Amino acid sequence: MTRGPDSSDAPQRGPLRRLFMRYPWHISFVLGIILITVQGLRMRHIPEPPPVLFQVPEFSLVDQSGREVTRDSLRGQVWIGSFFFTSCPSICPKITKSMLDLQSRLQSEGVDVKLVSFTVDPDNDTPEVLARYAKTIGADLERWRFVTGPRAQMEQLVVGGFKTAMDPSKRDGDVEMYDIAHSTKLVLVDRDGGVRGYYDTDAQGLDEVFHRSWHVLLEEDR
Repeated sequence: MTRGPDSSDAPQRGPLRRLFMRYPWHISFVLGIILITVQGLRMRHIPEPPPVLFQVPEFSLVDQSGREVTRDSLRGQVWIGSFFFTSCPSICPKITKSMLDLQSRLQSEGVDVKLVSFTVDPDNDTPEVLARYAKTIGADLERWRFVTGPRAQMEQLVVGGFKTAMDPSKRDGDVEMYDIAHSTKLVLVDRDGGVRGYYDTDAQGLDEVFHRSWHVLLEEDR
C-alpha cells in the first residue's frame, strides 16, 4: 500500500519567511524607514563646502566666440578656472590636460560645473586663436569658455583679482624666451563669485577640486 504524503515531509518555511508572509506590509514599511535613515546618515557625512576666501572683482572680457564674459554673466554658476596661453611651451599642456580630465569627469557624472580658462598672453591669444585652440583640444564649449581681453584688464583680473602671477615674457639678449610665468593652480569659484580655493593639477588635486566643486554645487540644496 502506497503511503500518502505526510505533513512532516513538507518543506518547512523559516521563521523569517513565515513572519514576512504573515505581515508583508508591516515589514516593508519598517525596511523603508531603515533605508531612509541610512541614507540620511550618509548624506550627513558629506564634507562641508570650503569657505569663501574673497570675491572675484568685476571684469569685462570676451570669450573664444567674442561673447562678453563678466562676473555677472558667470553668476549663478559654479566654475573652475585655469590660467594658460596657447603657445605655452612648458606647463600649459599639463594644465590643459587637467582641465580636459575634469571636463570628462564632470560630463560622465552629470555634475553641472563650468570651466573657464584665462589667457595670460592676451596680445596673441585673440578670440580667433582661442577658438582654434579649443577645437584642437576637443573642448566642450557648452561647458568650457576661453577668455581674453586687453592686457591691462587681464592683468588686473589675474594678478589683482585672483592674486596669481602673470609675469612678462622673459628675454635672453636679443632672443625672446617666450614663456610667461603664471600660476599652475586651478581656482574654484561659487555661484556668487566667491573664491573657494586653489588646487593642484596632479591626480590628488583634480580629485579634490572635483569633489569640492560638487559640495559647493549642493550647498544651496542643504
